[in-house]
Amino acid sequence: MKNFRDLQVWNKAHALTLLSYRATAAFPKPEIYGITSQIRRCAASIGANIAEGCGKRGNGEFQRFLNIATGSASELEYHFLLSRDLGFLSETDYQRLNTDVVEVKRMLASLVRKVEADRFTS
Repeated sequence: MKNFRDLQVWNKAHALTLLSYRATAAFPKPEIYGITSQIRRCAASIGANIAEGCGKRGNGEFQRFLNIATGSASELEYHFLLSRDLGFLSETDYQRLNTDVVEVKRMLASLVRKVEADRFTS
């Protein structure tokens, strides 16, 4: 069992979740159950799936939860784009959030490769 707090990718994902909550605080009230909720849900899902995977036995299950986290990160990337195009995010805020989510996706891809390599060399 791994401690998720020790993973750089989890720390980056957690920081991104906090930024996502702050960024959506100013979204229009009618969007509270729409895009605001979607952004917050998929942002939190990234870190939650990393944490859940750390609590599982074996690298196979860990890898599966990392893949789920990657899917949530891709969903978040789209929601940021949509929010910008709808005028809910400024270009500056969009660029920062997009850069962060792309970095999390790269970190997840790297960790998935490492876990997969460890699975087949063990």
